[in-house]
Amino acid sequence: MANRLKNEHSPYLQQHADNPVDWYPWGTEAFEKALKEHKPVFLSIGYSSCHWCHVMEHESFEDKATAKILNEHFVSIKVDREERPDIDKHFQEVYQLMNGRGGGWPTSIFLTEDLKPFYSATYIPDEPKYGMMSFTSLLEAIADKYKNEKSTLVAEADKILQFLNPKEDKIQATKLDNTIINRVLDQSKQLFDSEHGGFNKAPKFPQVSTLDLLLDLYKLTGDKEALNMAVFSLSSMAKGGLYDRVEGGFCRYSTDNEWLIPHFEKMTYDNALLAEVYIKAYHATGQDFYKDIAFDTIDFMINKMSEDGLFYSASDADTEGEEGKYFVYSYEKALRSFEKEGIPSKAYAKLAASLHITKKGNFEGKNIVRVDDPKVLDIPYYTEAIDALKKRREKRAYPFIDKKILVSWNAMMIKSMFKASRVDTKYLPLAIKSLDALLQSMYINSELFHSTLIGKKPKIKAFLEDYAFLTETLIEAYESTLNEVYLITATKLANNAIEKYFDKGKWKFSRGEFETNADIYDSSYPSSVSTMIGVLYSISSLVDVVYKKFVFKTLEIYSFDVMRQPISTPRMSRMVIRYLKDDVIIKAKEEKLKTHISDLDALPHPFSLFKNDTNDGYMICNSNSCFGHEKDFSGVIEVLEKRQ
Repeated sequence: MANRLKNEHSPYLQQHADNPVDWYPWGTEAFEKALKEHKPVFLSIGYSSCHWCHVMEHESFEDKATAKILNEHFVSIKVDREERPDIDKHFQEVYQLMNGRGGGWPTSIFLTEDLKPFYSATYIPDEPKYGMMSFTSLLEAIADKYKNEKSTLVAEADKILQFLNPKEDKIQATKLDNTIINRVLDQSKQLFDSEHGGFNKAPKFPQVSTLDLLLDLYKLTGDKEALNMAVFSLSSMAKGGLYDRVEGGFCRYSTDNEWLIPHFEKMTYDNALLAEVYIKAYHATGQDFYKDIAFDTIDFMINKMSEDGLFYSASDADTEGEEGKYFVYSYEKALRSFEKEGIPSKAYAKLAASLHITKKGNFEGKNIVRVDDPKVLDIPYYTEAIDALKKRREKRAYPFIDKKILVSWNAMMIKSMFKASRVDTKYLPLAIKSLDALLQSMYINSELFHSTLIGKKPKIKAFLEDYAFLTETLIEAYESTLNEVYLITATKLANNAIEKYFDKGKWKFSRGEFETNADIYDSSYPSSVSTMIGVLYSISSLVDVVYKKFVFKTLEIYSFDVMRQPISTPRMSRMVIRYLKDDVIIKAKEEKLKTHISDLDALPHPFSLFKNDTNDGYMICNSNSCFGHEKDFSGVIEVLEKRQ
């Protein structure tokens, strides 16, 4: 019999609708039951493509004996962290505080009947292992303690909430200066894996924000080491494993240092951000390899992960209960595929070796396709082999796709398409179609929403990240098309975001049921704060300089954390460098301007000079308005002389 999740839109909640656990969605019905029956709440947060979420479901939530304990002693609530990032963010902070380290998914939180957290974990095994008691033993222990020592648990929960909501919010500020550039470079070099690319050790994430910043620093400083760290990492990631050489697209992260064995789920945000940074690497190097990887990634997302111009959130790591089953090949079946494709038998051995396909295998006895040098694919019959392996996959069950539409992730993907259109115009109409579809379905009566399914009316209102990434994409669309409707919409959204989430230099991620602070740290994708102030900085050049004050105030508030360890906040560090660089240029130009026009200060409204991010030119502004979009400095002087 289906439980209360059967009517939910979330594909993740639907996955649990037939569990014997009497799951509730997050809401008043569950809360009232807990209060009425004086039961603790078991809150489980996950997402549809999460491998360990599937493991815990199979081991515990599908088990009738475990479900009986949960149903008798607890009120059980399921949350999709992608659908409700505000709930997830709040309880990730709870987990961090209680355990002294970052959490993960599934997140398992135990709360009092009035929703005060007193115990937290991530995946909990069904048998004692990993230094943990079994899930059923834990449930029985908590149920007993809640019944007999409830006051102790409540007191513990009150302490946690007190730490979560301190009365005084101490702010440390420091000077922002150009030493941040060398700090970024030095810290990057310390963390860089010179053997395999990337930063730190396994598990290894792409860390796109860091790669993006290094490419910018190369352009700004000419530091060849910054360029080499970025492009070596991007080349290494494209060998195969993290990057799917058969169908394109990137998996979420690598479980080893070599980028060989991934966690096989493919997330929209990873593919959007990686496509964009590969395009940037193409512009930095002029090498088609980086462009080709970017285009293949975008094409994969369009072909496999989109509908009506909108992009699904993720595809699963597991197929038919087995991780990576869809993606890997046995030696024998790979050779059989070569035979069906008409590849000469004498080429099999060398071809298989070139693709790292062996009898022993490189992943649990099977093979992940990989090459030694993705930049030079001089492998005889390579294209035919890839086609053959692709055809074999077509006979397999494709991993589950979460067809949820998220505004922030769609915006990232559409922005990458606009970036690609600067290289190949075929992507421009596709990007326009996707952006218009996103606005039509998710920006309704001037209200922005966060998530939905295609054809469904959205219910969950947007968070800061939705405003930030969508506004960023609208500005990209304006720069690509010069359609001012996109700029007007971007400005409206920016104004709404300031009104909803800006608070004296700090930004809130959400202000609804959970009021949570927005982070400046880039985790899986760039922070919404840094993205938002980047947007406001662009709008200050394009529309009105007043937006610049929100940028400066934000940078001032977070200056200490950014300057201390800028590698931890690459997108925010990039914003600091952008702000300082433009400020220096503007001051220098104003001084030069004064040498040409002696009575500049005598003008009725003193004029200032501002850099125009859109066309790399300059605008002249007085207290009322801005005029001119001059590409060179002589044009600025000419305009001002005419104004005199």
